[in-house]
Amino acid sequence: MSALSAEARAPVTLDQQSVGRLSRMDAMQQQAMASAQERSRKRDLVRIEMAERRLADGDYGWCADCGEAIPDKRLAIDPMAEKCVRCASGCTRSSGSLPHHCRI
Repeated sequence: MSALSAEARAPVTLDQQSVGRLSRMDAMQQQAMASAQERSRKRDLVRIEMAERRLADGDYGWCADCGEAIPDKRLAIDPMAEKCVRCASGCTRSSGSLPHHCRI
């Protein structure tokens, strides 16, 4: 996987004489997509490591912001979730009244 990642991140070297404009654009787009996929994989690995750490510490399944239990349905959809839906959506009680989309 690391060899593929290094290849995906390598600059696209093109022979301007033999490659048309559309081919260059396609190569650049494919490189950008590969780079975005690599960033996404790295983010996922960090989230997995953080979830494993919370599990080892006994904090897995509890919201990192409010301390409430994260519903099983949310964890089934995103096992790496560290916040309940309300906290993840930016809904807090500290500002007084809750925005309409945060009310239950």
